[in-house]
Amino acid sequence: MMEESVSISTEFIKLDSLLKFAGVCETGGEAKEAVQAGEVKVNGTVCTMRGKKLRPGDVVELSGVRLVVR
Repeated sequence: MMEESVSISTEFIKLDSLLKFAGVCETGGEAKEAVQAGEVKVNGTVCTMRGKKLRPGDVVELSGVRLVVR
């Protein structure tokens, strides 16, 4: 699994925005579909809330990519 750090300058970032920002999904629609299909894990648990607020330290997994929010 490829691990990537994603630095944010705000208090939090929403899950679908993170997937698009990090380049894991090309569009917001693609991110929404992946989340709603149960393909995304947040901190090891499947998450279907695309508006989930992620803060530094959270880990997101999708399609063999692990994103660590910093």
